[in-house]
Order: sequence, then C-alpha cells, then structure tokens
Amino acid sequence: MINEFLKNIKKSSSYKKQIVHLEELPAHSARFGDLEKPLPENLQKVLLHRKIQLYSHQAQAINEVRGGKNIVITTPTASGKTLAFNIPVLEALINCEKATALYIYPTKALSNDQLKVLRELEKECEIRAAANIYDGDTPQSQRASIRENSRIILTNPYGLHQYLPWHHLWRRFFQNLKFIVIDESHVYRGVFGSNVAMVIRRLLRICNFYHADPQIILSSATIANPKEHAKRLTGKDFTVVSEDGSPRGKKSFVFWNPPFIDTANTIRRSTHQETKDLMTLNVLQNLQTLCFTTSRQMAELITRWTKEELVTRSKSSNMVTAYRAGYLPQERREIENRLKNKNLIGVVSTNALELGIDIGSLDSVILSGYPGTVISAWQQAGRAGRSNTDALVTLVAFQNPLDQYFMKHPMDFFGRPHEQAIIDLHNRYISLGHIMCATSELPVTEGDKRFFPERFVESIQALEQEKLVSKTLRGWVYSGTARTTQVVSLENISNKTVTVLCNGNILETLSLNKAYEEAHAGAVLLHQGETYLCESLDLEHLIAKVKQENVNYYTEVLKDVDVAINETHEENFVGTKIGLGELSITEIYPMYITKTSDVVLKKTPLDLPPLSFSTIGLWFIVPEKVREEVETQGLDFNGGIHAVEHAMIALSPIFAMCDRWDIGGLSTALHSDTGEATIFIYDGFEGGIGISETLYSKLKLLWEKTLELIDTCECKEGCPSCIYSPKCGNENTPLDKKAASHILKALLKLCNTKDNKKKQKSVI
Repeated sequence: MINEFLKNIKKSSSYKKQIVHLEELPAHSARFGDLEKPLPENLQKVLLHRKIQLYSHQAQAINEVRGGKNIVITTPTASGKTLAFNIPVLEALINCEKATALYIYPTKALSNDQLKVLRELEKECEIRAAANIYDGDTPQSQRASIRENSRIILTNPYGLHQYLPWHHLWRRFFQNLKFIVIDESHVYRGVFGSNVAMVIRRLLRICNFYHADPQIILSSATIANPKEHAKRLTGKDFTVVSEDGSPRGKKSFVFWNPPFIDTANTIRRSTHQETKDLMTLNVLQNLQTLCFTTSRQMAELITRWTKEELVTRSKSSNMVTAYRAGYLPQERREIENRLKNKNLIGVVSTNALELGIDIGSLDSVILSGYPGTVISAWQQAGRAGRSNTDALVTLVAFQNPLDQYFMKHPMDFFGRPHEQAIIDLHNRYISLGHIMCATSELPVTEGDKRFFPERFVESIQALEQEKLVSKTLRGWVYSGTARTTQVVSLENISNKTVTVLCNGNILETLSLNKAYEEAHAGAVLLHQGETYLCESLDLEHLIAKVKQENVNYYTEVLKDVDVAINETHEENFVGTKIGLGELSITEIYPMYITKTSDVVLKKTPLDLPPLSFSTIGLWFIVPEKVREEVETQGLDFNGGIHAVEHAMIALSPIFAMCDRWDIGGLSTALHSDTGEATIFIYDGFEGGIGISETLYSKLKLLWEKTLELIDTCECKEGCPSCIYSPKCGNENTPLDKKAASHILKALLKLCNTKDNKKKQKSVI
C-alpha cells in the first residue's frame, strides 16, 4: 500500500520532484531471550495470559536488574522498554511487602498514561501496590494518603524539586525505596538536564539519610553516550542494554524538499503548505497519520488547513484534529484513545506525542521540519509501524541550513550516529542553586561532597559570603528568607524570570534575555497561537504587561554583542590558533524592527540596559594571509566571516544535542583580546552547558560540513538555506557567500598541511 501511495504521488500534477531521497529500512523479525530464573507465579501468569514472550533486550534487562545492576535501556520507540522495567519492579514488590518504587516522567501526560499500565498489571498480578500520581495536579486531600499507602508513586522532576524539602513526610516511602525509574531519560540534557541531574543527587542524598540505596533504571531513546549520560544524570555506574530484539516491518523514509517558486532558486514553497497537502493525501488514502510540527501555532494552522481541504473534497473534517500541550488533560486522553481505537485518521501534534504515550500502531508519520536532533527525528519516525506492518515516514524540509544540508546529504542522516546528550555538572550557577536547596533539606556536611563533587567547596563558600547558609554543629543550613525551590528554576540558570501579565493574570514566564527579545514595550508576543502587544517591561519588578490584540505584523529586536576573553582553558593549533575558555558576553539592544512577511515597516529605538553574563565559548583566528586573499578577489572579508559564523551555528546541532537558539556567535575583523580577525561561538547560557566543549573537539569536522553546506546551495549570493540566520541581530548584513567559502577552504587547507607535517614527522 505504501509503495502504491508513493507511485500515485509521483504521477500527480502537483508533484515537482519534491522526493529527493527514499530510504528503505528493511523489516526484521523478533529475537527472544530467556530469564536466568523463573518469575513469581502471578507475574508469569500475566505474561502467559497476554501471550507475551520476552524479547532478547527485555530478558537481558530483567536479568541485569535481578543481579543488582543499575541499567539504562536504550532501544527504539515501541520496543517494549516499559515491560522490561515494570517486571523487576513488581517482582521486588511481590517479594517484599514494604518495598516502594519511584517513577519519574518528564511530562504529566506520560505519568497518566503509565499509571493505567501499572494499575492493569497490579490488578492482574493481584498485588497491592496502590500506584498513584503525586504532582502539582494531585488534590491536597489525597496527598497524605498517597505518601502513607502507595508503594509505587509517579511524579515529574518539577514536582520532585518542590517535594524534597518535605522529605520527612515521605519517611515511610524513602526508607523502603528499592527502585528509581527514570523514563525518557534522553530528555534530560542541556540546562534542563543539568538541573535535573542535581535534583537526582539531592534525592539520592535524602535516600542515604533514610538508609536506602535504590537501584536506578533508565529508559532512553538511542543516544551516542548512554553510559556516560546515565552516570552524569545520577552519579552512578550503569550497564547498557541496547540490542533491540523487537520485530519491525519495512519502513519507507522519504526526504521531501519543497520546490522553488522563483527563477533565481532562492525561495521555496512554504513547508507548512507542503505539509498540509501531504497530510490531506495521507488521510484521503486512509493512512492513519501523525504529523509533527515545530510549534503550537503550526499544529493548529495545519490542522485547520487540512480540515478545510477535506471539506472541499467532500470528506469529513472530523477525521483530523490537533494535539498539543495546553489542552485540558481530558481532551488529550480522548485524542489518544481515539487514535489508539482507529477513530481518528490524522493528528497534527507538537513534540508532545514524541515521547512514549501509547497511541497504538500508525501507518504514516510526517515530520514538518527537521526537529533539531537525529534522536528526536528517529523518536518521531518510530511512531509509524509496529511489528510486521509496513510504514511511511516523510521529512518535509524547511528552508534553513540544517534541513537543506540533510536534503543534499541524506546518507549523512541515515549513517550518522545519534548525538551525545550533554549534561554539564561544572556550571557554577546550577551547582550553587541546588547545593543551596540541599542545605534547606538536610544540613550539608563535608561528607556530602560525594553527591556534589564538582563545585562543592566553591558553592558553600559563595553561599556563606552571601549569608545564604550558616555553619552549625550539624553542618551548613539554609539561612535565607525565600523558599529555595521557588528561587531555583529547572528551566533556566539565571534566577531572573519575567512574569508576563495579561489583565492581571499570569500568561507565562520568560527568562530575562527572552523577555528582552519578546516582551519589551512594543513587542508582539506569540502565546498559544494568539498575538499579544506588550505595553511595558518593568525590569525592577520583573513584570511585563501585555494585552491581547490580533495584528498582522511581528517584531524582531536588533542586538549588538561584545565578547571578551576572561580565561583561556585550552589552546591548540590546527593550522590556525583555536581556543576554548570563559567569555564575558555583553548584549546591547538598541532597537527593534516591525515587519510583515519580510518587509520592514519601521524601526523603533529601545531603552534597555545591556545584559552581561559569563559563559564558555570557542574561538578561532582567521589569519591575515587569508584576509588578503579574500580582498584580492574583490570579496567582502567582513561579510565572509559573518557568513561562516552563521552557517557554523546552523550546523552545530549535528554535533552537539542542542538547538541553534542555544548558541551565540560573533565575528570581528579585529578583536581586542586576540589582535586578529576572530570568530567566536559560545553557549547562550550563563556558565555554559557543555556545547562549546563538544564543538571545540570537532571543529575541523564542523568546518568541513559548513563548507559543504555553502558550496552545494543552489543560490548565488546566499539565502536562508545556507548563510542567512533568523536570529541575526544585524539584519543579515554584511554577508558574502563566496568569501565564506574561500575562508573555510583556506582554514581546512592549513589544517591538512599541519596534519601532513605531523605524519611526515612520525614516519621519520
């Protein structure tokens, strides 16, 4: 059916050779495994009743857990990871009537979905576990009963962060804690992951206080560094279970590039319109389809456009709906059940459905834009097809450098290892906040350095200086006035958070730098698909006031950046000088522009104080000789280094699991600290989160990929597919594509010359 569907698309009048690559992923049959000893009788009966034979990775996981190991299961979507960790947990609860287990999920939707699974198993096994959810939605009237009676509690990192200071209320649960299960652990990366890693250390410290030493089970998507990531997340050693034994049908993976709509080959048809057309075709062919979009607004718009298209073809629009965070829980449950029961043919979703909520088997998945990481792409693709059924996955490209790079180099996508999940335990701001939280939970002593080994002494000293902790006979205790868990956010590093108010009600919260960009006076703020006009930004009280208003324009701030090198951690010479170290960033916001489509309507001055922060970044010198070569050819050197900076940032997510918006950059023909032309790439978060270190170690590869991107782009002068950046604070001027290509070729030539000299020396 899938092959026939693709043939019909190619025959249609709207087909303009959008399919640039088709990868056939072959089917494979199941491989089963054996347990080293039988399961308890009531658990074995459940498997027999459900006609379940354990796959090889499930059996391996259970055997390892029974052997006392901490494990990380890293197999694809729908491979049965949940059963692999539920069985040993339930076995422990059967063998010890006081044993408890804590399940940590990244979202409330996942907790709700998994609670149903656990309660069904609990009922079939005839054991009393009283599994329950304990999070912000749990009624106060039920909380004490859950703490006192439930043997399995499901929560999320946000809830855990808030409840740890009240651990004395959880004494019974923590004293008997045998397992901590962390599902979808690959989600914990970057700033969020680094914060969650510290929450887990605080949890383990409290477990230790109650003389508990729980085993930890992690369930993850496929990542490049599962063992290292698991250890960074928890501080424990792990055994990796990664060989997937579950069956798979054949999967056809299509790369779909929207056609050009101008003769200069610089503007492509809208990705969203192409997605709508594909969604409609899938639904008309009765292929049950899940479409992933990159924003809540686009999920709603593509749904609306698809419904309108179906009506023009005399089909019911009720076959399609949207799904995203922000819907009421009962609305989301209904959509999930309708998908699972085949009562819905199409759903357009944000990445809210990327994680392991059970929605059954689907025929087709559409990725409207590359989701930013190979891991997310495969997670979303994994929603299509189960066991022996064939499936279709379509990646519809955006006109940005990363999407277009993969359209031109599809085998780089299919042959590429999954990215590394980055957790930075050395960020002084994150460590400081969570060690402060720890002092409010239990007195902190020198012995607690084993839980916080990276910046323990430095953090305690800084907290003492700020009079936030006091030394007592029992250790350091919190002496501040505010609640620590209210001060420390899991999403941000800075504690400066702007509250956005609309008619006196809280609309959302933004980090300070986001507020500068999206909530300054005069800004158009987009929230859940609605537009709001910002009336004021009060920096003293950190409040932005907005009013809802439908407008047909949007705003962008212009930003100047100044970078100073505070400290060089590492320097190298790869044909040119490269460095890694601590940078001081100063961001100046002189004005904002009002635009409709790509037309600038007006420019308005801004009166905002500069933002300054320290972070980690890399830099490299563009030698004077290269500048002379560029200018001799009549090219713009400043435009060249600016274009290199843009394109490098656009491709950085290939090497570090991050978003291009997590990275900042600066290119300058003469930098005061280096005395030469220099390009900087830095982490866009205070203290850094490990992105720059990863890019520094892969700089030559990043240069090579950036050159490929620029040289293979069809445009002549540069375009959004190669060197234009949507986040450029200088309105993408100056830019010179030919100069950028020359600079990168020169850097790589210097690199290769150095490598050849090294080889010659080693031979001698």
